[in-house]
Amino acid sequence: MDVVGLAYEDGSLDIAVHDESGTEEVEYAPEDVTLRALPGARTTIPADSAYAFLGTAGKPVWILPEVQNPDLLWAGFGAEELETGILQDDEVDVSFLSVQGPGRLAVYTDDVFGEPETVLVNSGDGLPDTVEVRAGEHTHANWAFTKAGTYTVKVKAAAHLAADGSPVSSRTVTYTFEVRK
Repeated sequence: MDVVGLAYEDGSLDIAVHDESGTEEVEYAPEDVTLRALPGARTTIPADSAYAFLGTAGKPVWILPEVQNPDLLWAGFGAEELETGILQDDEVDVSFLSVQGPGRLAVYTDDVFGEPETVLVNSGDGLPDTVEVRAGEHTHANWAFTKAGTYTVKVKAAAHLAADGSPVSSRTVTYTFEVRK
């Protein structure tokens, strides 16, 4: 599922939840869905210092993994609907503006050994954080929540047109994540 599915339509960027889990692909406005981190996403923060951005070692954390697990939401960033050459450098900046919830949200990628490589979003050290997404690409990341409960996440996308440098942006969208014990 592309939690952050990007498109350029009618002179503006659009953000949708792009669901590919069924026989037909469906798009939803982020406000129309609740994304769930099920109890199977619960693990504990490793003692390795590379995970310190998640909090105290040994504490619980719910992770929607970067690598597909059929029992958990596989949250990605999708820009396959963006044609190359329309935006400057084929780039869109996806800004995570705020996170409201019982804990923190971190979005990060792993290296080939499964260790954290790049922290893309960390509400624990202040927002906004910006994730660069390239036209035509599709990527996944780990989405980690430090406490069970409901989170609302405000996101906005922005770029510049390749033709004349004019700015284009999406509306600010709100995602709801429900993290279950």
